[in-house]
Amino acid sequence: MELCIQHAKARHNRSVDSIADLMGQPNKWSIYKWVESGRIPTVLIRPFEAACGISFVTQYLAASDHKLLIDMPTGKAASASDINALQSTFTAAVQQLLLFADGQHDHEATLAAIDAAMTDLASHRANVERYDQPELDFGTRQDEA
Repeated sequence: MELCIQHAKARHNRSVDSIADLMGQPNKWSIYKWVESGRIPTVLIRPFEAACGISFVTQYLAASDHKLLIDMPTGKAASASDINALQSTFTAAVQQLLLFADGQHDHEATLAAIDAAMTDLASHRANVERYDQPELDFGTRQDEA
């Protein structure tokens, strides 16, 4: 929670007062209490993260249960270049794994490469899953289509 507040200050120039205002809290002291105790009401996690502009609390909760989080894809048609980028991501991940297995690479870079490949693949999975239920394309007008 402290990292969220630091991010809000550094990136959005938001004080604890402005975070409380954005959350609809009557004062900043409840936020200070949550940070001090490490406890925040569950229904206020998302408003807190939205006010801070980052989701460190959610990421912590997932990581503490050994879960992997990925951003939800928006759903768009894949192009040939998208598939080539996916292949490149897989190739990089496999290369990192081979180097790691030979003891030539550290585990953090290897995990980052694997996470990138999994994220890209999950994005394509969501696009395929939504194929029968396409999302509205607000970028084109009806008379242009």
